[in-house]
Amino acid sequence: MITIYSLLLLFMTACAENVSDTNPTDPPLEEISLSEQNLLRAMELTDEAVSAHFTGAGMAMARYYNPYTDVRSDEIGSVWMYSAAIEAVNAVLHALHTQKEKGNPALYDEHFNRYSELLGKLYDNVDYYQGTFELVSYTQTKEWSVYGVNRGNAKGTAKVEGIENVYDDQMWLVRELLESYKVTGTQAYLDKAEYLTAYVLDGWDSTRNPDGTERGGIPWGPGYVTKHACSNGPMVSPLVWLHELYKDKNDEITYRYIDEADRETRKTMEVKKSDYYADFAKKVYAWQKSQLLRTDGVYDDMRGGCSPGSPQTETIDGTVYRRGITCQDRVGPAISYNSGTMLSGAADLYRITGDSEFLEDAMQLSDASFAYFAKLGQNKPGYYTYDISGFRNWFNGVLMRGYVDVYPTYAATSDYIDSFQKNLDYGYDNFLYEGFLPTNLLVGWSLDTNNNRTEGMFNFTFAAEYAVLSRYELEK
Repeated sequence: MITIYSLLLLFMTACAENVSDTNPTDPPLEEISLSEQNLLRAMELTDEAVSAHFTGAGMAMARYYNPYTDVRSDEIGSVWMYSAAIEAVNAVLHALHTQKEKGNPALYDEHFNRYSELLGKLYDNVDYYQGTFELVSYTQTKEWSVYGVNRGNAKGTAKVEGIENVYDDQMWLVRELLESYKVTGTQAYLDKAEYLTAYVLDGWDSTRNPDGTERGGIPWGPGYVTKHACSNGPMVSPLVWLHELYKDKNDEITYRYIDEADRETRKTMEVKKSDYYADFAKKVYAWQKSQLLRTDGVYDDMRGGCSPGSPQTETIDGTVYRRGITCQDRVGPAISYNSGTMLSGAADLYRITGDSEFLEDAMQLSDASFAYFAKLGQNKPGYYTYDISGFRNWFNGVLMRGYVDVYPTYAATSDYIDSFQKNLDYGYDNFLYEGFLPTNLLVGWSLDTNNNRTEGMFNFTFAAEYAVLSRYELEK
């Protein structure tokens, strides 16, 4: 169906193209700013994606939808794919709030409450992916209720043991929960974010090397031994945000660690939350930079070559703990979101520390990542092509967000951000169909309508990008 936003923009375009047919005494048509246009498009894409991909009171998410055949797939999206919808709604809410702050409250007044309600429904039903299990970690054994990769038949019944849950899925949810808290002030979002943060940091390899230093790094999940860029980098920014939320408070948290001298004894101490979160943000950032930064300035995918290839335990003073991991091989390829999370992390760490090292990192990584991932004229002259194979449409959205986060301290990223604006607009102006954009924004749809199914997370990605760009236009 054609939405009100499409009709409005089509009407404006028609009026602009037929100025000679207008009565010169008519009042001029009010122009919509790029920021407002971006937000209108973000809401249009979000609304259509929600309508197409979610069904029933439990909001089961169909992974695919074909707007040409009106067919949604039977395959249910993973929790990661589901979180892309939360990301889009958060981005819209932030953009609406920024519009109001900058003196344009109309859109906020009309839409903020309904998107807040949608956000609540998404969080309520993400619990279909939740389950409970007991985990032996590096410093303790504890029962956790976390989110599995796959949806269960009822809330709280999802499989989450071993490889059934991964740390990066929890990280993306932590990020969105904190974004939701910032824009709505709902305490439950902050509480859940801190709980999942505790779970993620329980996965930090706190075992010691022979020289007493921490091995560091977070494996992909409790059932894995490989340590990935995607299970480390995404946590840096949320940790900085938590630090900022507690920096003027005296709240404390239990810090679990292993004695540096004997390299075996598990210890605990109470520390200020603000310090704890900031210190861990720096540690996670430093681990990924030291272990996965390539000579061409972007980030590899993971540390592999671990022996043995599955998690092992050891007994210390009669208590069982997870054994530390030593991964020897750095494994590619470079993927855009692994650089994107480190761009955002560097920008956030620079903001709270003023340390020029983080600014230098952000500047160098911005330039290196754009040179590596953006290819001018590959699909269309004057436009930059980004690899969209696999899940890279979503990955590229993380990279764009990184450029936006770096922009306040490195204005050169404006050109990089503009490449995303141009691609989205080209796709929207030329290929928008029933409120959906094609997977390839510069090439368009297939002539065979049966080949036009789209990933739900990509539909939400394009919406989120437009909403982030709306906010960027107002704040830059």
